[in-house]
Amino acid sequence: MIEEVRLDDLIILQRGFDITEKEQKSGCVPVISSGGISSYHDEFKVKGPGVVIGRKGTLGKVYFTSENYWPHDTSLWVKDFKGNDPKFIYYLLQVLHFEKFDAGAANPTLNRNHIHSLKLKVPKKQYRSKIASVLSAYDELIENNKQRIMLLEEMTEEIYKEWFVRLRFPGYEKSNFFNNEDEKVAHGTKGALPGNWQQVKISDIFNTSSGGTPSRTNEAFYIEGNINWVKTKELLGSFVFSTEEKITENALKNSSAKIFPPHTILMGMYGGVHGEGRKSTLGQLGILTESASTNQACCAFLPKMKEDYSFPYLFHYLKSKQTDFLNLSMGAAQQNISQDIIKNSAYLKPEVNILKKFELIEIPLFEEIKVLMQKNQLLQQTRDLLLPRLISGKLSVEHLVEEDEAGLSLAAEPEVNYQAIK
Repeated sequence: MIEEVRLDDLIILQRGFDITEKEQKSGCVPVISSGGISSYHDEFKVKGPGVVIGRKGTLGKVYFTSENYWPHDTSLWVKDFKGNDPKFIYYLLQVLHFEKFDAGAANPTLNRNHIHSLKLKVPKKQYRSKIASVLSAYDELIENNKQRIMLLEEMTEEIYKEWFVRLRFPGYEKSNFFNNEDEKVAHGTKGALPGNWQQVKISDIFNTSSGGTPSRTNEAFYIEGNINWVKTKELLGSFVFSTEEKITENALKNSSAKIFPPHTILMGMYGGVHGEGRKSTLGQLGILTESASTNQACCAFLPKMKEDYSFPYLFHYLKSKQTDFLNLSMGAAQQNISQDIIKNSAYLKPEVNILKKFELIEIPLFEEIKVLMQKNQLLQQTRDLLLPRLISGKLSVEHLVEEDEAGLSLAAEPEVNYQAIK
């Protein structure tokens, strides 16, 4: 099932094409750079499907596109697939870890001439498309779930805006609205609120707290830890599950880290930049799915009165104020906001029974988002286990090819012997 080849027996890579922001015109053609899709243009350089890898900066990251595209100068693109399934090449390149082939000095750079001569052991050609179809089945399920999550998130946000921005909550027609001088006004009057709603400070409703970082000099604080420890780069505007690092009970006792309960909302107070999208963590939010600790750059919101708390409402309210927090941020080298700024910020306190009605609608939607995210984590983990084993031939697809030749079809989510994978 396996044969030994050079990379240039399978594909030919080509350096991308330079284009400045000024030269780009509004369009729908993705410009793919070393960090992924960086912008859209009205002209393409290469017909899809295509595979692109980061050449400069973000080294070796692999991207697939089914559309026509413009590969940026910071990337390498597959000029010739030599009859191979583009999706198989996409998966193959992911396991080659091109970051090891840095040929740059200050700025990481990938030289195509260095990697063309790489010797590889790959599945024979008759099995490559089947391997791609198995892995694609997982990617398609993940993408479908992402689309469902996005629609649910849009739905929850639209309900929030309807009720608490446009103030069209249930029964608003019969409510009395007042301005800042407590004069009765019509619904829709700027600054008007229902009579039993209040404009207060965040500190009137919540205590705020940050965490801490156990000493890095004591490795035992992090080895075999079982307490989730959240960093700001893990605040991605949704639920927080298992964290990258975990700390021990001893680390908790010997640091300023604290345990926060499930459904606590966390907000990033520092403006570090993380991830492919290069997004600042300042003002970014996360919702704990289980008890967890955090570093000192996370602000946790702890309700003073249980009846005043609705995590979906607080999440949407803080999200609507992200721009305000960014404008209030301080610091030259790194933007940041303090807990004092957060505590003194305005907070709209709706009537409790409206908040409870809102929860009855929103919490099931948030739970559905959480379930879909958990499904995607499992699918991603399975795909990541399958990928190197399928590409290396350790997990055979011969029986699947034979089934196809016999006229049998592959299920949308392939059945896999998970013991064999492990």
